[in-house]
Amino acid sequence: MGDAVDLIMTQWLRERPDVDTWPMGIVGRVSRLARLLDRELKEFFAAHGLERWEFDVLATLRRSGPPYELTAGALNRAAMVTSGAITNRIDRLAAKGLVERMPDEGDRRSIRVRLTEHGLATIDGLVAPHVANEARLLATLSPEERDQLAGLMRGLLESLGDTTPE
Repeated sequence: MGDAVDLIMTQWLRERPDVDTWPMGIVGRVSRLARLLDRELKEFFAAHGLERWEFDVLATLRRSGPPYELTAGALNRAAMVTSGAITNRIDRLAAKGLVERMPDEGDRRSIRVRLTEHGLATIDGLVAPHVANEARLLATLSPEERDQLAGLMRGLLESLGDTTPE
């Protein structure tokens, strides 16, 4: 049978048999999977009244532990977006009552962003269904395949320097 990447690689083999396209088999599949998974996750979060980035910010704050707050800079590094983008995201989450800005007593130049009670309840109510949705998306893999795939991807990410969430 084969997937779309098999077709693409067959076309390249026909057109450029002198080029070994094996990397396309991996990078192409990772890229296509990322797009497919992103679409599924966007639909899931939309059904719960959130955008994916909103879940990511709330989850980052929740994972930080009590009092569920981080500096805007720490959120910015975790989200890997511009400082303007994180400011916009914080504004939008604050307007929904999910986070609040707090002065940083240790550094007058920065602010801390904290989950509100509503934000904490929202993220706590969504984590388990989110994980169940991800499990649904990966249900075709056996436990051994999941472990093997996770290990292979971990090694690749480490080799590319992706060793911290920031």
